[in-house]
Amino acid sequence: MAFQTSGLNERVSEFATYIAKHRLKWEKQQKAPREIFKNAAEAGLLGLETETPFGGLGAPFSDKVELARILSHQSMAAAFAIINSQNVASRLRLSPHARHHQLADEILKAERIGCTALTEPHAGSDFAAIKTTAVKTSDGWVLNGSKAWITNAAYADTIMLYAQTDPEKGWRGIASFMIDARKEGFQRGEIYKLIGGHIIGAGEFHLENYLAPDEDLLSPPGEAFKFAMNSINGARTYVAAMCVGMMENALELATSYAKNRNAFGQDLLSHQGYRWSLGDVTTQIAALTALTEKAAQLIDANDDAVLAAAMAKKMAGEVTIPAITACMQAMGANGLREEHFLGQHLATAKIAAFTDGSTEMMKERIGAYL
Repeated sequence: MAFQTSGLNERVSEFATYIAKHRLKWEKQQKAPREIFKNAAEAGLLGLETETPFGGLGAPFSDKVELARILSHQSMAAAFAIINSQNVASRLRLSPHARHHQLADEILKAERIGCTALTEPHAGSDFAAIKTTAVKTSDGWVLNGSKAWITNAAYADTIMLYAQTDPEKGWRGIASFMIDARKEGFQRGEIYKLIGGHIIGAGEFHLENYLAPDEDLLSPPGEAFKFAMNSINGARTYVAAMCVGMMENALELATSYAKNRNAFGQDLLSHQGYRWSLGDVTTQIAALTALTEKAAQLIDANDDAVLAAAMAKKMAGEVTIPAITACMQAMGANGLREEHFLGQHLATAKIAAFTDGSTEMMKERIGAYL
């Protein structure tokens, strides 16, 4: 898949080089650096899907998928953090309120960082079971509750959050709100130390009598759940693309190593077992790429992508770890050297298997079509 937006290939290539230069340092520091967002802003990547009249690139969804794939050659965690922030900027631009537009502009400049908050300590894949409450008052909405496993939770200050306005209505009672982490009532919680994924900045935060004015209601009850489900189809697709990127990088490293290493009088690629092992990885990459591109095309066309996204995400969860492991095995002990970043790829591939719906949940989504 190629970028449809003019000039995007050069921007992404330069930014990927920047990630490659610093990724090991970031992981050793075990923290998510704000500098990565500043550099992404300079490249215009935080405005990827924001319309051009508002300072963005106006790129189609398929370009976001390609961005995810290419950046994940260097770091899936970095790609995920950047994409999640730009998601909030593009959503706020759909709001009719000038204040939200200003917040979106600040995200594009990396003056603010965005995140989306669905998951809670006891509600993940079962999104309709969230317990964070939003109670209507004369001053707006009062929100209480906790969110967990939130990407960019370490530093995000502009949050698209989902809360329950009427538990008796189930998913129809869920609404979404714009939350400003700089306001009273917001408390940042534990930041998780994820192996290989510190750049994601995953963690928790809590709301205690947080007051959201009426204008900060982004999607009313009922509509918010549908918006979230459509967004999740997109997330499952670009997470699958991230897995493609990690597998491609692992294969490139293993192939390059094989061409420059001799064993028993010939280079490694001349050995049948070696070729077969990497041939399996090549086939898995091609199959996952096809599923991912199909889902992206459906989303670009505003067609039903539930099944296609679930199939791509399911396959990604099943083949990425074995593929990276095969490439590491093909490189022998050299596959363990930290500069190759294969260990981090392996860890973030496991993160990807849980993100935006576990592999088991994808089987349920696919099974529903039977």
